[in-house]
Amino acid sequence: MAQVEATTERIIAAQPEDVFDALADYSGTRAKILSEHFSEYEVREGGDGEGTLVHWKLQATSKRIRDCLLEVSEPTDGELVEKDRNSSMVTTWRVTPAGEGSSRVVVTSVWNGAGGIGGFFEKTFAPKGLARIYDAVLDKLATETEK
Repeated sequence: MAQVEATTERIIAAQPEDVFDALADYSGTRAKILSEHFSEYEVREGGDGEGTLVHWKLQATSKRIRDCLLEVSEPTDGELVEKDRNSSMVTTWRVTPAGEGSSRVVVTSVWNGAGGIGGFFEKTFAPKGLARIYDAVLDKLATETEK
């Protein structure tokens, strides 16, 4: 069982604090920026960053739907970590300054992949698919936060 990793990043023309606050706003902004790959979105506890418990289903492919129940933490400034209670998946969002009035947003998901030939295909194709999904989320985040 190999670890699988998918990373996507984008520069957004908005202050890092504003971008981070939008990402951490699970009870408001986050639901608005999710792509069509997410369904059954529900904040179960909290709703603003650290201590939030949020549920959604992520449809990565026509056959692959992940039921996610995510615990949110903020281990350092500008960082949100979403740990899935239903799997080994951990997604980390990092927002850092990228020049005057801009932010770099990097999203990385890691999980324990399958073994054998299925694991080979998962490690080969899943990161690209997840990157496309997060590209769409980052597009919506930019639209939401850029002035």
